[in-house]
Amino acid sequence: MHCFASYNLGCMKTQIITLESHDDLISVRDRLSWAKTPRILLVWPKYEKVTLRQVDLKVLQRHALSLGAELGLVTRARRVREDASALGIPVFVSTGQAQRLAWPKPRRRTWPRHAPRKDLLDRRREQARAGEAAWRAYPSVRVGSFAVGVLSVLVLVALFIPRAQVTLQPESKVQSVVLPVSASPSVESVFITGSIPARELRTVVEGEQTITVTGEGTIPQSKAKGVVLFRNLTQLAVTVPAGTVIHSGDPEHVRFVTTRDGVVDAGVGETLELPVEAIEGGLAGNLEAEAVNAIEGRLGLVLSVTNPEPLKGGRELASVQASDADRKRAKNLLMKSLESDAREQLANEISPGDIVFEDTFAVSQILSEAYDPPAGAVGTTLTLTMQVEYSVLYASASDLTELALLALNASLPSGFAPASNAITVKPVTQPLSSENGSTRWTVRAERKLVQQINVAQVTQMIQGVGSQNAQTQLEKNFPLAGSPEIDLSPSWWPWVPIVPFRISVVTK
Repeated sequence: MHCFASYNLGCMKTQIITLESHDDLISVRDRLSWAKTPRILLVWPKYEKVTLRQVDLKVLQRHALSLGAELGLVTRARRVREDASALGIPVFVSTGQAQRLAWPKPRRRTWPRHAPRKDLLDRRREQARAGEAAWRAYPSVRVGSFAVGVLSVLVLVALFIPRAQVTLQPESKVQSVVLPVSASPSVESVFITGSIPARELRTVVEGEQTITVTGEGTIPQSKAKGVVLFRNLTQLAVTVPAGTVIHSGDPEHVRFVTTRDGVVDAGVGETLELPVEAIEGGLAGNLEAEAVNAIEGRLGLVLSVTNPEPLKGGRELASVQASDADRKRAKNLLMKSLESDAREQLANEISPGDIVFEDTFAVSQILSEAYDPPAGAVGTTLTLTMQVEYSVLYASASDLTELALLALNASLPSGFAPASNAITVKPVTQPLSSENGSTRWTVRAERKLVQQINVAQVTQMIQGVGSQNAQTQLEKNFPLAGSPEIDLSPSWWPWVPIVPFRISVVTK
């Protein structure tokens, strides 16, 4: 807590301000502002440290003077006393001493005044009254100076205002090479030796074909039936379930099934008769006696079978139905149509410049093939529906262009450069595929070349020269296909600019 006290010391009032350890320049300055007495006494605490430097005391002294008051200190600290003495601030050991002793008057700094030197003033007046140099008073000098200035301006105009555009048409020629090319599916990149990848293109087409049936056939009307005799080959009873399959021993293997269950009594030689029916209808089921002699499955190990009487009753009717020749004819017609569609689709997918290897066109796979009606069914017409995948190998235009560029660059004539990126590649011979899967043919690659012109040399040769002379120099020193054109700006200016950056060279 800050302490303020006001005393009447002698005949003049004094404001006493006791400092504390946390006081700094700002806080003490603010406390000085509250003082209303002609003297201000700052009292340092005995056992606490106040961090005020000499420069801070100087600021406080000036602030007190601005308030119309004198500043004094009460402290025993040696450093503070030395700093205050250097600034002319009175220092006391106690407030009592400050009451008894008179305060010294504050020192005021006076600035010396020097009278101006008369000789210096006279010298400056003479310099001010000095006139122009004598040589500048002559008219010829003035005219010459003006002429030099005008000439300088004209030189600058001559250097930077004129502009020239030079249009040159260098000589050109066609570069042409004939390349043997080999394309193979096993090659993955283009080689300058002529090897390029043979790329594959696939397409899927589908369609249907309907034809009139010309074949004749038969339709089963009934199935052959009869009785067979099972004989036991073991000492155990054997059950014969309905649906047991038996068949004849001939290569045709006409098959029959039992139509009801039965049990063959135990004992070797015991027999059982059961009715059977042919699995398929028609005349094929009509068999002579003793024609059936085999049992399918595990029963064939314990039983034997035969037909004591002929198996008969199978009948069939004549009918019109598709023959194998009809199905083959329908497939041939449909495959021709699908091949035509596939070639058309592949031609639409090929990019311009690609070369198709026609002898590699083939069927990749038949995805589906369905006949209606199916084989054996009656019908006066036959419809075939198919879905087929075709494939063909080809050489892409980008690979051929890359190969041509490698070959053309390898044989580029000295002093020439390509006129553009355009390269023409045309086949000379037809592609021919070999047994190892590669296809060989020959192509011709061409592009336009132009003579290279050194722009810096052109600029150096004609700068500052008359337009007609410059044109003659260019025709004489450069291989050109036509006369050079020099356009000057302004049009009435007779010379090519001297400054190089005002000259532009264009080739076409």
